[in-house]
Amino acid sequence: MDGNAPERHAFNIAIVAQAGRLTYEAVLFAASLRAMDPGFAGRLVVLEPQPGPRWPDDPRIRDDAARALLGDLGAEIVGFESRHFGADYPHGNKIEGLAALPPGEPFVFFDTDTLITGPLSQVPFDFDRPCASLEREGTWPEVPLYGPGYHGIWKSLYDKFGLEFESSIDTSEPEEYWARYLYFNAGWFFYRCPAEFGQRFLDYALAVRDDPPEALASQALFPWLDQIVLPLVIHGLGGARRTIPEGLLDGEVSCHYRVFPLLYARERDRVVEVLEEVAAPNRIKKVLKSYEPIKRMVYQGRGRKVRELFDRDRLPTREQVIRNRIKKEKLWMR
Repeated sequence: MDGNAPERHAFNIAIVAQAGRLTYEAVLFAASLRAMDPGFAGRLVVLEPQPGPRWPDDPRIRDDAARALLGDLGAEIVGFESRHFGADYPHGNKIEGLAALPPGEPFVFFDTDTLITGPLSQVPFDFDRPCASLEREGTWPEVPLYGPGYHGIWKSLYDKFGLEFESSIDTSEPEEYWARYLYFNAGWFFYRCPAEFGQRFLDYALAVRDDPPEALASQALFPWLDQIVLPLVIHGLGGARRTIPEGLLDGEVSCHYRVFPLLYARERDRVVEVLEEVAAPNRIKKVLKSYEPIKRMVYQGRGRKVRELFDRDRLPTREQVIRNRIKKEKLWMR
């Protein structure tokens, strides 16, 4: 590292894995981290929900070969109890799972459907000033015809928790436009202490779920609950829209691909190269081919057929158009 570069501190990475799709996404995440950032010095913690009354089926990783491979890739599987969410709202795993991380140690949480494509350890995180992914659309709220508008809805949430509201507004955006208000994709976020962040995340989520402000009377809270309260958590902890340089996460260093057909359809060549490179070793292939979408998309070439359908420089602006084209060609998988 350049002697004049700022010092980087070790931090922990957290993802969630359980039976099914997330098992194999977790393997890909771990393999990409080790391949793209061999110097990463922190812990990779795989948060695993444990059986309990909020899970009708055992949610733990069932594929023993995948569990062993995660260990070989340096991941630590740590269980947590689902006290408030569970099968009815799996997004709640990222809220409740934070309690299983070491308190007082900086962390970065990633959704499991993410590939690391560069040296994550070189990202200059400001762990005192959290932020989260801005790769999002205006999915919430849906403003009713007769109001309240975006301003009234969001202000009611800040008021509920005694948070100052005006400094969260991006005044460069038009009034009553969704992007004027602090809103994140919960695909990644970070802070200096998972216990402090997680407790606030949980408190706010439960308060909105159980006693939403009157301004939210016409609003759907699910599946958006985590993204409704995440801006409040980040603003309340002294964060902002962006506290790290643009173009690293959701750019050169990570890709939140979500589903494999969309990855092949719209992501840059480097992301496809990383995916196919880290999936190639035989010990990894033996595990990943158990999951049909990876088997067909990566190993049997269906992903390349999807890729041929689109010009990455002229992609449709609406994701649904991309999905429909893939489905029309009978290449969609999830």
